[in-house]
Amino acid sequence: MKDVMIITGVTQGIGYALANAFVNQYEVVGLDIGEDPNIKGVSFYQVDLGKTEALQGVFEDIKSRFGHAHVLINNGGIASLVKPIDELEIDTFKRVIDVNLVGTFTCAKYFLELNKDESYGRIINMASTRAMQNEPHWDAYGASKGGIVGLTHSLAISLSDRPVTVNAISPGWIHTSDEALREVDHRQHPSGRVGEADDIVRAVRYLIDRNNDFVNGHNLVVDGGMTKKMIYEE
Repeated sequence: MKDVMIITGVTQGIGYALANAFVNQYEVVGLDIGEDPNIKGVSFYQVDLGKTEALQGVFEDIKSRFGHAHVLINNGGIASLVKPIDELEIDTFKRVIDVNLVGTFTCAKYFLELNKDESYGRIINMASTRAMQNEPHWDAYGASKGGIVGLTHSLAISLSDRPVTVNAISPGWIHTSDEALREVDHRQHPSGRVGEADDIVRAVRYLIDRNNDFVNGHNLVVDGGMTKKMIYEE
């Protein structure tokens, strides 16, 4: 019987790539507020990550169907919200925190109930390089991702008496749309190219390896070296 992997945010982008990459190896359960992406072999639940009671019901159903879970990838969230602070409503800020940060905590909490008494568990929280450096008007998103990094550190310590590791991945520019890229987009990365979803898939594969239990509480930056580059105005 396959181990069970739960992935949030599976209808597009990185989450969609992750579900397709691991569906043959794991029993994949996908969560998203969007419509079912109809990935063969993926059990899908339509749910708002900002709604705690709805998430609880989903995890209860997962338990009744599968009995347990081994890997949680907290990938889902509000991906961008660019608004000057004088235009950013407080309720909107709260909404981003509820979905991105509280949703990550909630899924981790319910996942740990499913993982109880299992021989191993892996939690991967998708953060962002915007937790460490940012552009103007990304305040809500940056705050939520910074919180995710901090939560990752705390959970790794809190779960030190269990065979569960908790790590984060901070993607840089990962191109998942059909929009054409420019040569300058690639050149500004020390690795010489913009990132692809498969770059994150490979990072996840490394962190969830059943034998890889000595990497714990880490934030793995996958950005082609971009955040190490000094920026000076000409």
